[in-house]
Amino acid sequence: MPAYDKADIQRRMHGAVEALKHDLGGLRTGRASVSLLDPVVVEVYGANMPINQVATVSAPEPRLLSVQVWDRSNVTPIEKAIRSAGLGLNPITDGQNIRLPIPDLTEERRKELAKLAGQYAEKARVAVRNVRRDGMDSLKADEKKHEISEDEHKRLGTEVQKMTDDTVAEIDAAAAAKEKEILQQ
Repeated sequence: MPAYDKADIQRRMHGAVEALKHDLGGLRTGRASVSLLDPVVVEVYGANMPINQVATVSAPEPRLLSVQVWDRSNVTPIEKAIRSAGLGLNPITDGQNIRLPIPDLTEERRKELAKLAGQYAEKARVAVRNVRRDGMDSLKADEKKHEISEDEHKRLGTEVQKMTDDTVAEIDAAAAAKEKEILQQ
């Protein structure tokens, strides 16, 4: 049984891209996005829960998020969680509804966010290169066990490199688009 598994390598590389897209989605631009509150965890009912499991988050206006809390007793913990999440948002409570006006980003904060997007992209690139290394190692092992020929090793090695290049290009495009979105406010 060959150690090289093309489907596994593709799946792992795709996973790195998906993780990057998730990370980038949490970065704040000047626009309201419900994914902005994804990292917020609320302590309710003796457990830590994501905010979307205790309230409905919506973006009724481009510069406003609305959090409709399901249980009145959770309003204060949710408000606290949003304040302490370090998102720079100031909750305004109105009964069971919490409004979050999205303030304009300062130039300095925009540059920080763009740099952070670059760091996320680099983390994803490293993950993809690690997957490539694993793929190349398994090809080498297969050749050593005489399960594939030297020519087959070269051909599959080129295939792994092409998958790597394509995935890195996808990562670069996603990061560049996010940086542009952050900086062009």
